Amino acid sequence: MKSNQLKNKIYPRTFPQVIPESVGINLVKAKNIYFIGIKGVGMTALAQILRAQGKIVSGSDTPEKFFTDKVLKRAKIKFSEGFSAQNLPDKVSLVIRSSAYAANNNIEVAATLKRKLPILTQAEALAQIFNSKFGIAVCGSHGKTTTSALLAFVLRQAGLDLTAAIGSVVPQFRGNALTGRGKIMVIEADEYQNKLKLYQPKVVVLNNIDYDHPDWFKTPAAYQQAFADFAQKIPKSGLLVANFGDKQVVQAAEKCRCKVVSYGKQTGNFRFKILDLRFNQQYFKVWRQDKDLGKFKMKLIGEHNVQNATAVIAACLELKVPLSKIKQALAKFKGAARRLEILGKYKGAPFIDDYAHHPTEIQATLLALRQQYPRQKIICAFMPHTYTRTKALFKEFAKSFINADEVIILPIYGSAREKQGGVSSEDLAKKIGKNAHYIASINACAAYLKQRVNKNNVVVLMGAGDAFRVWGTLQM
Repeated sequence: MKSNQLKNKIYPRTFPQVIPESVGINLVKAKNIYFIGIKGVGMTALAQILRAQGKIVSGSDTPEKFFTDKVLKRAKIKFSEGFSAQNLPDKVSLVIRSSAYAANNNIEVAATLKRKLPILTQAEALAQIFNSKFGIAVCGSHGKTTTSALLAFVLRQAGLDLTAAIGSVVPQFRGNALTGRGKIMVIEADEYQNKLKLYQPKVVVLNNIDYDHPDWFKTPAAYQQAFADFAQKIPKSGLLVANFGDKQVVQAAEKCRCKVVSYGKQTGNFRFKILDLRFNQQYFKVWRQDKDLGKFKMKLIGEHNVQNATAVIAACLELKVPLSKIKQALAKFKGAARRLEILGKYKGAPFIDDYAHHPTEIQATLLALRQQYPRQKIICAFMPHTYTRTKALFKEFAKSFINADEVIILPIYGSAREKQGGVSSEDLAKKIGKNAHYIASINACAAYLKQRVNKNNVVVLMGAGDAFRVWGTLQM
């Protein structure tokens, strides 16, 4: 099938541009755009997309180094390190701020408001672009980054010139965004602060619903409702691809107006079965109803990634992407940064970086590593992310390290938006039990591992914070 034929099957020719009425600021007309907190992963993706549209883009952030520093430099986007009112350009038509910053904690936001400059949050700005396109949103508690990256990769391999905003660097994209000129846009849709309410999707992939972000969603019911409301926004002509192995997803899909296509291991329109796991290679089969779609292979390990891949297969087939192209792309995909990413070896022990920061994610990651390395001792150095999450899910965290032989708990990576206290890493280490202990810093952890590891170990540096810095410190 030719590329233009494929495009015509996937989406209609014209779309209205939808700009949230609550914002009242037209991103299209802005020429010189300044980002406050530009190193944030969502901000960096948006900056790349806007620069590709011909806009003048610059920004600022803290001097702390992130993986996004390299992404911004590669994209030739200028940014200042350190916040100052003098950083704001004289000629600026729009300011975009990270949701972490407001007038009460950032001098540049305060200066923006004083100058009465138009200002949007990152999510509001992204929504304006997304809502003007054939928007495909990948959402859920877990697996958003891998699923959205894989979906965007398959569609691009199928010949589509799409735009994408992903929550981590995808090596094969040379960044965390695709800046195409076509009408399709794939985003990793973050539910935190209920940003989902800003987006008007044509297609939604809903991976799972597992209570998280207790600092914003005070109850599990409120959290689930955010996804249910999002599913109901899909137009009748749209599509919901939903994991029916998750009871809460089934409930969220009940009032959906559009076509619903389900997937799961044992239930749904698309079902999967793992056939074989080899070193960094996984083979599985997928059925569409009773039709055997054959064998698939991919470099990603873990049952959770087969489930993510099945969601992508279902979405792409519904969008009329040829099965052969899907299989070819899946086999080529190398994953996203900080998702079971192999950093290297030290004294013969593989060191792996993983973003898991929720009990369910920890269990999935450690199970995948246990299956991949059945004979090695797994050492997990985990940095809890936010006091509110650690406190709300404390019992679940304590039970989630069953497949680790040794657990190191690092200090909690707190949030500027929360009050510290109420729980500690020492508390968590004690609750986990005899195979867990607390280490007070990155440097101390690196020093401990330097003496501890050998070729019979696998070390995973885990969490949404900066536990990965242990690897760099180890090299010094």
